[in-house]
Amino acid sequence: MTKTEENLKAAFAGESQANRRYLAFAKKADEDGFKQAAKLFRAAAEAETVHALNHLRTLNAVRSTEENLKEAINGETHEFTEMYPQMIREAEEEGNSAAKLNFSSANNVEKIHASLYEKALSSIQSGSDMESGDIHVCQVCGNTVEGNALDKCPICGVGSEMFSKVE
Repeated sequence: MTKTEENLKAAFAGESQANRRYLAFAKKADEDGFKQAAKLFRAAAEAETVHALNHLRTLNAVRSTEENLKEAINGETHEFTEMYPQMIREAEEEGNSAAKLNFSSANNVEKIHASLYEKALSSIQSGSDMESGDIHVCQVCGNTVEGNALDKCPICGVGSEMFSKVE
C-alpha cells in the first residue's frame, strides 16, 4: 500500500469520526437550546461526510453491491468474533461495566447486521433485491429489525417507541 493510500484511509477514518462526533454535539446543543450552534454542527458533519466519501471514492473502495455486501459481512463478522469479544473482556477486567454493556450490545447487533447482509447477498446472487419492507433501528442499542418495530428490544429491553423507521 502506498503512503497516499494509507493517508486516504486515515483521512476517511478521521472525517467519519468527525461526522459522528459533530452530530452528537448537535444533539447536545439542541438539548441545551442552542439551535444555531446545533445547525452549525450538523452543517460541519455534512461537510465531513462529503470529505469522507471523496476519500473513499479516491480509494476505489466502493464496488458492486455484491462486493460491498461481502465486505460488509466480513467487517461485521470480524467485529462480533474478534473485536468486540476482546473489548468486552478488557472492559470486564478493568471493571468498566458501562463500556462492557455498550460493547456487548454492539456485539449482539453486529451479528444481526451480518445476518441481514447475508440475506441481501443471497437475494442479489439470485438476481433480485431483498423483499420490500420496513426496517427499524433501536435508538438505544442499534438493534436492526425487518418489518414492524418490536414491542420490546431483545438486546436492551426498551419499548417500540425507541425504534425509528429507516427511509
